[in-house]
Amino acid sequence: MSILLLAAMFATPAAAQTPMRFAFDGDATGHVAIAPGTRYDPVRGYGWEDADRFSVKLPEGNYRVTLVLGGGKPSATTVKAESRRLMLEAVRTPARKTVTRSFVVNIRTASLESPPQNAPGGASVRLKPREAGSATWDDRLTLEFLGATRHVSRIAIEPADVPTLYLTGDSTVTDQRAEPAASWGQMLPRFLDDGIAVANHAESGETLKSFLTALRLDKALSRMRPGDFLLIQFGHNDQKAQWPQTYADPAITFRAYLRTYIAEARRRGATPILVTSPERRNFDAAGRIKPSHGDYPDAVRAVAREDGVALIDLTPMTVAFYEALGPARAPLAFNDGGKDKTHHNNYGAYELARMVASQLPKAGPTLAKHVLPEVRSYDPARPFAPEQFALPASGLHSTQRPEGN
Repeated sequence: MSILLLAAMFATPAAAQTPMRFAFDGDATGHVAIAPGTRYDPVRGYGWEDADRFSVKLPEGNYRVTLVLGGGKPSATTVKAESRRLMLEAVRTPARKTVTRSFVVNIRTASLESPPQNAPGGASVRLKPREAGSATWDDRLTLEFLGATRHVSRIAIEPADVPTLYLTGDSTVTDQRAEPAASWGQMLPRFLDDGIAVANHAESGETLKSFLTALRLDKALSRMRPGDFLLIQFGHNDQKAQWPQTYADPAITFRAYLRTYIAEARRRGATPILVTSPERRNFDAAGRIKPSHGDYPDAVRAVAREDGVALIDLTPMTVAFYEALGPARAPLAFNDGGKDKTHHNNYGAYELARMVASQLPKAGPTLAKHVLPEVRSYDPARPFAPEQFALPASGLHSTQRPEGN
């Protein structure tokens, strides 16, 4: 199957498009047979990036991915997409049996429609050097298959006309590219069904203001449609007076910028959702978390109340989570072996994603129906034990510290 054929398939209306089908073992009738050594080729438009990651070149948009798992020995397969977004967790199949699972992946590039001559704006999101080569911004859909006994037999990919949940925020939300760092935004798809897409536009080091000036909000708005959702979580970096170009006073400018995001979402028929920032892990002598966000959580709460916006109050939930673990065990939820007191590892990000997912129904019944039943009730004071948490690590590792603190 050539890239020209792929382009032709996806140039037709969604209802008329034929799913792309790939087979990794067994009978390949009606599928493109993929040998283990089939390396990704941008001209051919598909292939293996490495031993774990399979990519298909596609235009930006939402795609339903349907997998047939198992078929040989007993297997347990975990699937991540793009930059380590958790889509399926340890799907188990008995010997000689298969199970079919599907989910929706949002993919994008940094390109924007060029503004008219002499008009302000730009033709691309202003990416940071650290984002170069990221699967978040490339021209393909990438799936990562993990687990010691993983077994993927078939893949089908087709455009998906579903609502999109756009995430905007900082390093505590973004799709962290490499182990051991992780953020709740990249774990969130695990707790939603295949009737909605998650488009995580958050990025490390961002503030409400810098997110605007880098054209990141413009990129999200360029794809936003009526029925979509815009989740907004800032504050970690906005509060830094030592960053004078992006500092936002919680009583004035921070609230004004929040209202700009809300207005832009509503103008497009989307539903805004405000989120207070996760707290930092700073314990006092009594084993209680010391607040570090000043007036910012209250500013978010006030705007939500005054503008009639759904609120996910993540700050007190994370406090309850850390205090439930206690000073000795709470580091097990954080990056860099617990030395980092702001950014999480897979376990911490997973627990925060459960918190957020449990609160999404506040945005209304349309979003509520896409939240998996298992996570609709969550008590942060009774988290999963970190010692019992196991998620296969991605092959990408980094010693680079996420921006912000």
